[in-house]
Amino acid sequence: MNYCSHCGRPVSLKIPLDDNRERFVCDHCDLVHYQNPNNVCGAILTRGDRVLLCKRAIEPRYGLWTLPAGFMENNETVAEGAAREAMEEANAESGPLSLFGVFSMPYISQVYLMFHGELLSEVSAGPESLEVGLFTQQQIPWDELAFPVVTHSLKLFFEHGTDKVHHAWFSRDADRRVQLHSID
Repeated sequence: MNYCSHCGRPVSLKIPLDDNRERFVCDHCDLVHYQNPNNVCGAILTRGDRVLLCKRAIEPRYGLWTLPAGFMENNETVAEGAAREAMEEANAESGPLSLFGVFSMPYISQVYLMFHGELLSEVSAGPESLEVGLFTQQQIPWDELAFPVVTHSLKLFFEHGTDKVHHAWFSRDADRRVQLHSID
């Protein structure tokens, strides 16, 4: 951030009075600009023993497979966000969604909220997907999954089902490899 969204003047990164973290603060009007993690909402949609996956038509990770997921929008619940992403990416209508997992990724300031539900419609690629498909556990292109949180979510789903809400966090080591820290 370079400029204040209130007055348009330059901002500086500093610790505001009565705070304990660096924030962007306007050098002119002293407005503190808070930046908080982004929520990513996604869904594990199933039909029988098959899971819906989407092949990404956008960066990052163009051409790799993922669960339908994306950034939460204003004025929607996390479950509504997950359902919207499934519709946008795969023209997929879901039944009621239940929380499956909460996964923190502090190294990129994101929190993933993954849901599970039944797939109620046929699917087809939306504008953010090259193709979509329903996969059994054995058919999943495990080496072509876009994000560590997707791999972890699918493994948890196939190993443990949906009887509990899962929680984990991810970090990145000095070599930029992602490390999983499972809490449950």
